[in-house]
This record gives sequence, C-alpha cells and structure tokens, in this order.
Amino acid sequence: MVSSTVQQIAQQNDQFRQGNPNVPGQRFITMGINELLKQHEVDGDDIMRMVSEFNVFTDDNDPYGEHDFGSFEFGGKKCFWKIDYYDLNYQGGSDDPSDLSKTNRVLTIMLADEY
Repeated sequence: MVSSTVQQIAQQNDQFRQGNPNVPGQRFITMGINELLKQHEVDGDDIMRMVSEFNVFTDDNDPYGEHDFGSFEFGGKKCFWKIDYYDLNYQGGSDDPSDLSKTNRVLTIMLADEY
C-alpha cells in the first residue's frame, strides 16, 4: 500500500508536470531533445504537452509510486522525463520532497540514450 506521503508527492509531481505554478521548480530539455525538436521543426510545447499528459504509471516505470519518471516516443526516438527533488537553493537534495516550502523540483526531458 502506498503511504499518504508518497501519494502527496505523486500528486505534487503530477501538478508540477502539468504546469501548476504552486509547485515550485524548473523544467529543462537536453541538447538531444533540442536537436530532435529542430529536426522536426517544432517547438518545445509539443514535448511538454506529451509530458504533462503522461499517465501510464506502472510498477515497472514507477516502482515507488511518486510519478517521477516516464517514457514516450517522439519523432521516432524513445524519450524519458525525470523529476528530481532539490533544496530551495538547488545545492542538494530535499530532505522532505512532500514539503513545498523546502523543495524545488527539476523536470528533465531527455533522449533515452542520454540517461
């Protein structure tokens, strides 16, 4: 059974991916994703929409139930997204990812071979 803290983290991660400004953090794409977007002549909105709409969480891709990782296909390439938890200064990990007053999230979207 998933604890209430893990459920809270999963909900916050879903909100963050979907652009909720009340869940603080930053979003990044890697150079590989940037090149893929250029090759297909699209901007980052398409890839961000795919990440924000992702909802296929399984024991294989979400073993801890935090909704902090996903994979998808884009432009014929396998891509990943990952959320990490940092302290407010982005100097180290957050000691309580469920506490929004102590945690900044970082969402990174990358090609699978960049992981």
